[in-house]
Amino acid sequence: MNKIDYAIKIHAPEIEPRYRHQKIFEVFDGLESGDFMELSNDHDPKPLHYQMMIERGEDAFTWEYTENGPSLWRVAIGKK
Repeated sequence: MNKIDYAIKIHAPEIEPRYRHQKIFEVFDGLESGDFMELSNDHDPKPLHYQMMIERGEDAFTWEYTENGPSLWRVAIGKK
């Protein structure tokens, strides 16, 4: 993947767990079409990917791992 200009970067462990997915969705919803956010986490955020597919539809976003563990995961999430 080429270098991405992220509109925003989120490090999930800094967000209180009970608000984490809600905050990530709020940030995603605030993106303009064609913008990217970077999500970093201390574990694989695959459950969030499934939730986004259900709640926003798989045609609404792109999801590409830029770092894949074992201690840090980074995902480029693009808004279509």
